[in-house]
Amino acid sequence: MVAVAYPYGVSLERRPLVIGHRGASGYRPEHTRAAYELAFALGADAVEPDIVATGDGVLVLRHENEISGTTDVATHSEFSARRTTKVIDGVTRVGWFTEDFTWAELSSLRTVERLPGIRQHSASFDGRFPMLRLCDLMSMIDAQDLPRVMVAEIKHATYFASIGLPLDELFAAQIADWATVDNLIVESFEQTVLGRIRARGVAGRHVFLVEASGAPADLVARFGPEARTYAEHLSPTGLALLAAEVDGVSVEKKLLLAMDDRGRVKGTTDVVQRAHEAGLDVFTWTLRAENRFLAKNFRLGVAGGNYGNWMDEFALILSSGVDGVFADQPDLVLAALAER
Repeated sequence: MVAVAYPYGVSLERRPLVIGHRGASGYRPEHTRAAYELAFALGADAVEPDIVATGDGVLVLRHENEISGTTDVATHSEFSARRTTKVIDGVTRVGWFTEDFTWAELSSLRTVERLPGIRQHSASFDGRFPMLRLCDLMSMIDAQDLPRVMVAEIKHATYFASIGLPLDELFAAQIADWATVDNLIVESFEQTVLGRIRARGVAGRHVFLVEASGAPADLVARFGPEARTYAEHLSPTGLALLAAEVDGVSVEKKLLLAMDDRGRVKGTTDVVQRAHEAGLDVFTWTLRAENRFLAKNFRLGVAGGNYGNWMDEFALILSSGVDGVFADQPDLVLAALAER
């Protein structure tokens, strides 16, 4: 298990780290002060901010640099001309992008629920909360009575570097004096930026994010179709190479679930065991209680927003031996752990 100073006196049990995914994003609009405060109140050991940059180099907390789905930017007539089309990591996106704003401009926006059809209660908080900067979350963590961990995800590093906003440099400049090996984990889908952050002397652990398909954007930018895929990173050779450069891997949930030909879960895979044998910690994302996000045989009824049999799916994932889980409802993971 991950060597951290867990809150609530559970270090002797070495249970998995419970990470509030963008805060308690199952209950409040993600990346807001309310979401992070609720995650702490519900007992999360850590919280995960996604980090992107403004045009004036301020690091802000958003899942993507395109913000029309998580803020009210589209209602601001003064910003209507900034709606544009960009290609980010090979994907064409249309909307408003953080790098086209200053922090002063973004601070005038208010956040909204990203999944209003699924999370209507959370959507009732639309318009109440401003965006946050990285420094705001650092202050929140410092104010907690118990030790907490930040799991900072660096988003679209290759893209931001291409427009003169090197996230490794901006991140290191802001967090170097705050970070310790106990309070910071840095993660990214791009191993290049993890290496650069380590080279800048930032304390903490480094975790490589792995999707179920495709290849890392930094490698695609360098090698095109010859880029090593995520699947190849999880091969014996790939895991050995990762273990020489990072502390852990964080894999998409479906990579831990063994499925039958009808798309029903029949057990767990050996990914955790193989990564552990290579000397890597293993995290997984994302545990969510709603039917829409559960495997077929854990759903109850047909309404996507209703809670399904989350307890059994969470328990199965935890039984794989993972060292940490990202969860939109961190209290439910703690409940599943208590049942064990």
